[in-house]
Amino acid sequence: MIDQIRTQFDNWPEWIGVSIIAAIALVAAIAAALVVHWLIFRFLRRIAKASESQSDNIVARKLARPTRYALIALAIVLASDAIPVLDELWERIGGVVMPLLIGWMALAILHALVEAMILRNDISVPDNREARRRRTRLSIFGRIATFVIVFITVGLMLLAIPGVRQIGVTLVASAGLAGLAVGAAAQPALKSLIAGFQMALTEPVVIGDAVIIGGEWGWIEEIRTTYVVVKVWDERRLVVPTSKFLDEIFQNWTKTTSQLMGTVMLYVDPMTNLDPIREKFYELIQANNRWDGRVKWMQVTELTRDAIEVRFLMTAKDSPTLFDLRCDIREALMAWIRDEMPEAIVRNRLLPVAPVEVAGIGPVSGEVLSQMQGDGSGPARG
Repeated sequence: MIDQIRTQFDNWPEWIGVSIIAAIALVAAIAAALVVHWLIFRFLRRIAKASESQSDNIVARKLARPTRYALIALAIVLASDAIPVLDELWERIGGVVMPLLIGWMALAILHALVEAMILRNDISVPDNREARRRRTRLSIFGRIATFVIVFITVGLMLLAIPGVRQIGVTLVASAGLAGLAVGAAAQPALKSLIAGFQMALTEPVVIGDAVIIGGEWGWIEEIRTTYVVVKVWDERRLVVPTSKFLDEIFQNWTKTTSQLMGTVMLYVDPMTNLDPIREKFYELIQANNRWDGRVKWMQVTELTRDAIEVRFLMTAKDSPTLFDLRCDIREALMAWIRDEMPEAIVRNRLLPVAPVEVAGIGPVSGEVLSQMQGDGSGPARG
C-alpha cells in the first residue's frame, strides 16, 4: 500500500513526497490506534458494568487515557519500520516519550489499585477501626510510591536528552547525595517527611480518629507524608505537621476502637432524692437510638456544701454519635428536673438567726451583731 502511495508522488520533489507519505502514515497509525483502543475499552467497560464490584470500573477508568497514548506510540513504532522519516523522528523523541508513557501507566495502575482497595474498606460500619487503618496505610504508601515513580520517570527522561544526560545520571545514581543536600537546606520538611513514614508504621493516628490536639477537638480527615488535616467540630481544618503527632502529647479517643464512653455532669441540691433521677436517666438512655447498649450508669462523684455532683456514664458507637447522645441526655434531664423536681435545682440558703439581747442596745439580729463584733463596736466575747 505504501509503495502505491509513493508512485503517486514520483513527479514531485522528493522532500514533499516523503513528507506527505510520512504524514499519511502517521495519521493512519494514530487512527488505527484510536479505533483499537475504543474497541478494547468498550469491551472492558461492558465487562466492568456487568460485574457487581466497583473496582473493575475504577481500573477501566484510570487506565483509559494512558493506554490510549501508549497504543498511539505503539502504532507509530510499527509505522516507522516502513517509513524512514518516522523512524528518524521516533529515534529523536522515543527516548523521552517511552519513559513518560511507562511512568504514566505505572501511576494509573497504582492509583487504580489504591482507590479500589480503599473502596473495599468501608468506614461507614460501626466498628471501623481496621478499615480506617488500612485506608491510612494505603493513602501514605500510595503517595510514597507516587513520588518514587515520578522521580524515576523524570530521571529516565533526562537520560534520553544528550544535553542534560549527566543531570539524569546524577538524579538516578546519586539520589542519596541529593537527599543529603536537600535535607541540609530543608531540614523541617525532611523531618516531616520522615515522620510520615513513621506514622505509616507506628499508627499513632489513622483516618477517622477523634483527637484533641492544641486544645482543639476534631477528627483526622487526611494524612499526608508531611502534614495531617484535622477537621474541627465547627468545620474548620487544622493543618498539623506530622512530626507534632510524634513529638508532642495529644489525645486519641479512638486508638483501639471507635466505641467511646462519655459523661454528663449534673449538679443538684444536697437534699434531693436521687432515685427518681436515676430511673428517669435509665428511661431516657434506653429510648435513645444513639446509645449502643453497652454502659449506662449514674454515680455521685462529689459532695460540696451547696450541691451534689452526679455523673451519668453512657456509651456510643463513635465520637460524633456520643457527642449528640450526651447533648440529648443533658437537655432531657434538665427539662425533666425543671418540670417534675424543681426542688432539686441548686440554690443558696440564707437561714434567719434569732435576735440577741445586747446590753444598752436591745435586740440585735445575728447579721448586725456579726458586723458589730467585726469592727470592735460590739460587746466582747468570753
